[in-house]
Amino acid sequence: MKFAATSAVFFSLAGLVASATIAKRNCPQAARFGGLSAFPVTVSPGDFNTQSITVSVNLNCPIEQFGIVPQFLDYTIEVPEASNNGHEQPIVLARRTFNFVPGTIQPTDEFTTQVPHAPFFAGAPYNIVLNMVYPINGTDGSSVLVEGGVSFPITIDA
Repeated sequence: MKFAATSAVFFSLAGLVASATIAKRNCPQAARFGGLSAFPVTVSPGDFNTQSITVSVNLNCPIEQFGIVPQFLDYTIEVPEASNNGHEQPIVLARRTFNFVPGTIQPTDEFTTQVPHAPFFAGAPYNIVLNMVYPINGTDGSSVLVEGGVSFPITIDA
């Protein structure tokens, strides 16, 4: 009887470890800074009513699995470095403060904005880039702000 109780405890603990491992597998390293998306994926600079873009990021993986709780979320439109001719600076879409409420089932951030009348180049590849600013512990225990990010490709009809 003692063996059965010990076995039950062992298998219960093994199940907990397995479920934690499975949950971790649902958040690959690529999701460390969230799941970024935008709609529509092809836009033109212009009037908000006809050329708006909705940008959203799911922050469940960064917060729940990696312990990254952002303070600020900076969204830009950028040409990837390998394709940038040196004249395409990042264009800021939004800078947002993120306030995490513990117990939130799906922590997200979403907004709709207009693609500005910036100097876009026809045929250039563009990404919406999220730079997440979040605190880590410094070597003396103080808070240090660091940055990490993700990108999502879009097409801009220039």
